[in-house]
Amino acid sequence: MKSNTYINEESLQKFTSIIANKIHNGFIIIERNDTLPFAVLSKGRKEVDHTFNFFLFCVTLGLWSVAWIYLTYVSSKEKNIVIAIDEDGNTFEEKCYLE
Repeated sequence: MKSNTYINEESLQKFTSIIANKIHNGFIIIERNDTLPFAVLSKGRKEVDHTFNFFLFCVTLGLWSVAWIYLTYVSSKEKNIVIAIDEDGNTFEEKCYLE
């Protein structure tokens, strides 16, 4: 059986620090495994106030439409990320695509 010798105290400390920072920024833990170690975090959808954005659209004579489209289609989607420690002991973060 392969042992997890690549996980040292410093990399584990950095791993838990990153997770704590993400939780502070609004993410929640979906899954966590301390033996591998990795964690899957999710941040819910952000509601877009279309009435306020329409008002800004009218005031700026349509220039706000670019930001409004961005808020509607990109920023309002649910975000899922994976935080893990690789074989070299480095902590990394990647987007996670859940079905």
